[in-house]
Parts: sequence; structure tokens; C-alpha cells
Amino acid sequence: MLEMRLLPTLVAGGPEQMARDEAMLESAAERGGASFRFYRWSEPTLSLGYFQQAGERTGELASLVWVRRASGGAAILHHSPHELTYSFALPVSAAAIPSGESWICRVHYAVRDCLKTLGIRTRAVVCGEEQKLGEFLCFLHHTPGDLVLDGSKIVGSAQRKQRGAILQHGTILLSTSEFTPQLPGLADLAETTIDESRFMAGIRSELGRVLDWTFANGDWTEEELEKARQIESEKYRSQEWNIRR
Repeated sequence: MLEMRLLPTLVAGGPEQMARDEAMLESAAERGGASFRFYRWSEPTLSLGYFQQAGERTGELASLVWVRRASGGAAILHHSPHELTYSFALPVSAAAIPSGESWICRVHYAVRDCLKTLGIRTRAVVCGEEQKLGEFLCFLHHTPGDLVLDGSKIVGSAQRKQRGAILQHGTILLSTSEFTPQLPGLADLAETTIDESRFMAGIRSELGRVLDWTFANGDWTEEELEKARQIESEKYRSQEWNIRR
């Protein structure tokens, strides 16, 4: 059984959220703790994958504030309350899983099982079903492990590994944003209302059942907050970092 520190749900902008995730990763690598959090965005924000070109932003999406993630993948529109973001960090000692499995799939399966309790049946993309319905947006790329509903991707995640720890963060589409009308969310596809608080509690419950995790309410340490502020200033608010490609 693994005890996860459950951090408060933070509403903040892209640079701060990305810096908090990275500080959480460093904490897992240096002190061996495991942490989990949900978070929301203070304004519509585009996050680019680490390897994406900044010049790929076009149309209305190009007018939004944006930040470059430290993880790979394609661009994601973060627009609360239309989506919910989660992240967790684990030391490698706690991250061992059976051969052939992945943390992305394991977490997605827990989300799938939570949705099933709400009467929403999704399925995971399997090898051989990959498809790219567009070049720029992550949710137009269907890759193994992604959750889909009626042919639309509604859950996607990405990882970063660093010095003996892993960070995973992902997005769950709850409803359609006016900035990405081509991407329906759970509420649109299932024609139901998603109670976000109940949904978050349900995901934690399924993660506990599937992964043998327990959650204990916790908070950021002063050292972590100071590290996050430093990372935010030097990296995610840096023009050099964000336009590096």
C-alpha cells in the first residue's frame, strides 16, 4: 500500500501550475514521497508539448496565453471548468509496475471505472487503433491508453522522468470549450451533468482500489513552494523557455 499526499486543489495560471508539478517531481526524487493533486486554471491557457513549435499556434488559439510543458505530446487547451487536470509524482521505488503495463494506462483505467459508476462507459484505445485527426491538438491524437467515448478522446496524459522519479499529468475533458468546439467533453457526449467534486472523489476512490493507494490530506512545504517560485521565474515565465522551438 502506498500513501499519497493529497495536495489542495489549486486555481492558478500556467507557469505556476507547471512549476508546482516540477517541484513535486523534484520532491519525489529527493525525499521519496508520493503526491497527488487536481488543479484548475485561472484563465484559458494553451500548454504546448515539450517538442512542439511555438509557431504552430494558429487562429483563435494563437491569441490565448500559453506555456510550454516539460512533458511531451501535443497542445492542450486548459479551460476551467471545461476540463480537469490531475498530476502525481512518485519515486522509482514506488513506481514499479508489471511488465507491459504503464502508469498512464493504470490511471486511465481507474478513471474509466469511476465513469462507469456514473453510468458513462468509455473504452481505452488499444495498439493498432492509433489515429491522428489533426496535427496540433493532443485530443485529436488517439494513442494507446487514451480513453474515448463515442469516438472522441476525453482523457489523455503525459509523463516526465527525472533522477529516479516520475511525474504524470493529464487532462479530462468535461465539456466543450468555445475555443475548441471540435472537442466534445463528457457532459456533451453522455448528455449529463458532471458533478466535479463527486467526480474527483470517485477517481481517488478508484485509484485507491485499483492501485492500492491511500490518500492523506497534506500541503506544500515551504521548501517546495520556494523551489516552485524559482522554477516558475527561471523557466515557465521565461521567453527563452517558451519559444525555444
